[in-house]
Amino acid sequence: MSHMHAQPHSHHHHHHHRRRRIWPWVVGVLTVLVLALVACGVVGLQLFRQAKQVQAHESKAISMLSQLASADADKLATAGDTLPQIAQETKQAKDIAHGGLWNFAAKMPFVGDDIATVQGMTSTVDGIVDESLPQFVDVMKTLSEAQIANGDDGVNLQPIIAASEPLAKANDSFQQQVRSYDELKEPSIGMIRTAYDDGATKLNALADRVDALSNTFRILPTLLGDGQSRTYAVMAMTPSEMRSSGGLIGSVGELTTENGTVHIGDFRPNGDYLSYGIGDHSQDMDRVFTKEGPLHMSFDIRDLAVFPNTADSAVAMRSIWDRTPWGKEQPLAGIVMVDPLFLQQLIAINGNVTLPDGTVLTGDNTAEFLMNTVYQQYPENETDALFGVVASKAMASMFSHMSIGKLYRTGAMMGTMAKGRHFTMYAFDKQVEQGIEAAGFTGQTPSSETDPSVGIYLTEQNPSKMGWYIKREAKIQRVNCDDGDLYHVEFTVRNTMTEDEAKTLPMYITGNNRANTGKAMEKVLFYAPKGGSISNLMQLGGPVDAAKETTIDGAKAYQTYAQINPGQLVTYTFDVRVSPKAAAPLTIDQTPMGWADDGVTYLAPKCGTGVSR
Repeated sequence: MSHMHAQPHSHHHHHHHRRRRIWPWVVGVLTVLVLALVACGVVGLQLFRQAKQVQAHESKAISMLSQLASADADKLATAGDTLPQIAQETKQAKDIAHGGLWNFAAKMPFVGDDIATVQGMTSTVDGIVDESLPQFVDVMKTLSEAQIANGDDGVNLQPIIAASEPLAKANDSFQQQVRSYDELKEPSIGMIRTAYDDGATKLNALADRVDALSNTFRILPTLLGDGQSRTYAVMAMTPSEMRSSGGLIGSVGELTTENGTVHIGDFRPNGDYLSYGIGDHSQDMDRVFTKEGPLHMSFDIRDLAVFPNTADSAVAMRSIWDRTPWGKEQPLAGIVMVDPLFLQQLIAINGNVTLPDGTVLTGDNTAEFLMNTVYQQYPENETDALFGVVASKAMASMFSHMSIGKLYRTGAMMGTMAKGRHFTMYAFDKQVEQGIEAAGFTGQTPSSETDPSVGIYLTEQNPSKMGWYIKREAKIQRVNCDDGDLYHVEFTVRNTMTEDEAKTLPMYITGNNRANTGKAMEKVLFYAPKGGSISNLMQLGGPVDAAKETTIDGAKAYQTYAQINPGQLVTYTFDVRVSPKAAAPLTIDQTPMGWADDGVTYLAPKCGTGVSR
């Protein structure tokens, strides 16, 4: 330190001597700096101008893409005409963003990362328009030229089977590009971030639609009896009385398909099945849902959605089915489970359903009618039969008068509904089931290391129809972004029924035990992602031992029970580590609700690399 202080003194005598030489040097530096700043200004201005151009080209392209996402099948079939226009925009954006100026700027501090993100955006969107989309449009064009209907109530399966492979290929390419987009570094400059987020929202919406359609095309031939006759039990379930996989089974119908022709048999109310005993189930299921209570389940027809895995519901259903006079003669190929939201979506596509008393059910009011209104306006003993009537009419119209437009809407809808467990199916034929499972149509506890999910399944312990009033929300935040990412999850269950409603609504809705009127009494099971783990599971403000670890049919799970009074809520927080093989953001697989919004929000990650969807 002393050496530093001493230095000026040693130079003291030379000051006058040196002064004249210092000035030109300083001026030189200043000149260079000014020139550099001017150059930077010019470069900066040029970069800014070009950025505006890129933004204009990109947003035009993404907006045109977004229009395709919401377009009908006919528009998509002729989208070959608009693709060159979109491609022109994306190519110009990509060319500008990969010019020398941009490549130089991408290496600079502060702005470099954002520049690199813009370069990544332009490449990805160009790739989608250049490679993925033309494949998808080709499939739609071929389908539009095919004969889709087979008579009034049948489907010609050949075009669907032929389209399945190219559609899957287009979808893989699409998902890969969108994933690359999602994994770009979140920009910090406002203008770029807005453009990036807007693009992410629109591209993911399009990707979800293509994915849903592709998945449905993989299972349609199976569902519709390609090469043989198949009979499925259609289990109409209502999440107004929640069970892990959906809700109480109100009625069961028959769906018989053969080479694309579809016949919907009678829907029988659950009462018709009660005298034929209980469904087969494991000792673990018996322990968790019967012995432990507080609600001691009987595993009769009404309880068959209590299994988180559709496969177990299918086995239980078949055991009862085989004992009935109508089932003995007719072996089951599998089951299809549907809820009121799925029926509402069918009605939105195929037209309103009018009930015997003149009530009109539409694409907007069906779910609420079946999950809530019906219990306020009709005698209890009629509600299950009404559910059956609606299910029967909606399902009968599902494959009738088929066209490319209807096939496209139904296909995209089914794939989306399957993701939310509003529509699930299982086939007993192992090979057939492999395809159904791979397409995401069989509800199951977390089973993929590459697409990680946390399973959260609720079963109502208050015999009631409280489900319509129970809202769930989840917040997911990535907190460590290395291999085997760590996420923090906050899961809230809210009872939105008011004290007044609890006093005035029919007991059939609020619960028939006076001590628990209007109370949500939830048994919740949490399952970790495959190859991952859950830790620090706590109920905020709840008992320390709120969650206990258990093993259910070989899978590790956490189990908890909460009572939630009208107007109250309960929140669980936990950390989730996903498998190092995970290639997608963490999702939640949960008991379906009576609406399409799954209540899941992704917060900005806390680790700066990549963005979570």
